[in-house]
Amino acid sequence: MDFTAIPRSGVPEIMWPALPSTEAARLLAILHQLDQSQWWTPDALERMQFRQLTQLVAHAYRTAPGYRARLADAGYTGQEEISAPIWRRIPVLSRRDVQQAGSTLHSTGIPTAHGPTTSISTSGSTGTPVTVKKTALEQLYWQAFTMREELWQRRDFGAKLAVIRAFQGKHSTYPAGSLQESWGPPVSTVFPTGPSALLDLSMGLGQQAEWIARQDPGYLLAPGTNLMFLARHCREAGPRLPALKAVRSFGEIVDGEVRDTCRDIWGVEVADIYTTVEAGYLALQCPEHDHYHIQSESALVEVLNEAGERVSPGQMGRVVVTALHNYAMPLLRYEVGDYAEMGEMCPCGRGLPVLKRILGRGRDIVVLPSGEKRFGWLSSRGFAKIEALIQHQIVQKSPEEMDVKLVAHRPLTQEETAIVRATIVQGFGHDFVLTFSYHDELPRSASGKFFVFRSEIPA
Repeated sequence: MDFTAIPRSGVPEIMWPALPSTEAARLLAILHQLDQSQWWTPDALERMQFRQLTQLVAHAYRTAPGYRARLADAGYTGQEEISAPIWRRIPVLSRRDVQQAGSTLHSTGIPTAHGPTTSISTSGSTGTPVTVKKTALEQLYWQAFTMREELWQRRDFGAKLAVIRAFQGKHSTYPAGSLQESWGPPVSTVFPTGPSALLDLSMGLGQQAEWIARQDPGYLLAPGTNLMFLARHCREAGPRLPALKAVRSFGEIVDGEVRDTCRDIWGVEVADIYTTVEAGYLALQCPEHDHYHIQSESALVEVLNEAGERVSPGQMGRVVVTALHNYAMPLLRYEVGDYAEMGEMCPCGRGLPVLKRILGRGRDIVVLPSGEKRFGWLSSRGFAKIEALIQHQIVQKSPEEMDVKLVAHRPLTQEETAIVRATIVQGFGHDFVLTFSYHDELPRSASGKFFVFRSEIPA
């Protein structure tokens, strides 16, 4: 089934089920609404958000004890309509705040129509894990935005999908992985699909490459750095993946190097998503550009400078989020720990605000000998020039020293080492003392994430 010819409305021209299931009908109803709202003006979207915020904040004030004093201190009495001035008075909620507040942020009066609740915890990659309570309604919206992303990217649901991600236990290990008859929910809830194949992310790159060659998928889903390192492995060792149409990234920062590597080696484009465990979908990559559209119907996303003011396009700030549909544990102005750069409005015509790029968390901060702090953002072309290189990681040990950890088909030449050094100097703004080491594989964190740059300097 080929969905490449999708009209402006975003809905594929296909034969819909004559009698969809209740779950499918709910998804289709939300998708119809999202199909309309994506074309609203920014002002119309903001008005809609503040209408929802008025209900959400009143609910938090009435039913979540941890919010009553916090909101009262901001001058809120439980009666006001939420406006921008009132909203800016509500203090930002940190991860530490959420941990300390505990169950006092849980609602004692969740609407019964929102369904049963579940709890989910973050990976703790920032050192501060958070547990969030969610409703079935919030999960339904998660599925709807998953479907929006699939439709935006015009995927052929009849193709085979391969997924490389972290699984608990011994699920989907090499050499077999595991096979499923469909892509699984939510896509298979609404559309017939091709099969899917799953492999655990802990498998080595050589094992992943051999497995993916046997699967020969139409689409590949994996964390961004894993896509880049796997493509590099395939550059010299194969395979070429002739059926591959596109790849999809999740869970990690995707920069120009990831996109260039997948384009140059596999001849495919990368579609990325920006989500958090706590707040769900925050931004999806535009179907026509590399930047991201904030999912305004799901979350109010603010990018704030150090003074707590919203930044302008081209400026960077910390990401503060309010999930609009979670009435089990409202998170009002929650600082997720990421930084992002705002973008101009998109020429695609959607009114959804733009994030030009997502810059990562505090562990991505480089500390210069002068005390200045910068993001660990390297040129997308530097390491890509070195064909022998498969995997790399830069670890800052002190304000003067960095370890360069490499996985390569062979030791780098002097010229290639010079490229690495020049890339680091250009990206970080200082000629650090570099120590090079070679490894068979560079491990991921317990949650399956990989950080191309990380700092061991205490915060």
